[in-house]
Amino acid sequence: MPHMAIEYSANLDAKVEMSELCALVSRIILETGLFEPGAVRVRAVRADAYAIADRLPENSFIDMNFRIGKGRSTEEKERAGEAIFTAVTDHLASLFATPHFALSLEIREIDAELSWKKNAIHPRLRSK
Repeated sequence: MPHMAIEYSANLDAKVEMSELCALVSRIILETGLFEPGAVRVRAVRADAYAIADRLPENSFIDMNFRIGKGRSTEEKERAGEAIFTAVTDHLASLFATPHFALSLEIREIDAELSWKKNAIHPRLRSK
């Protein structure tokens, strides 16, 4: 159940191809070997209303919230987080050339007792 929600300020639309960023993050998540392919979800959600720091119009952000199921060691979570953050940082290097961009990533474990799921994708991918 790795779900990556990428929230971003609307002023990045002309600077970042979000579909490309989602594909990159999905690939890196799978390359860690820690997650089953049928469970990976990556999505980008545009924030039209925001106030960032000193509220200059050129200020922008991307906030990544990675929700995963329990069962991975701290070292595995750190390895996954580092791989994702490094890949995204490299991908967005041009944004860091300005003093107006902020990037964040947080990994959260989902409480299985309070999470309901039904996934028809798993059986198809598991049978390959």
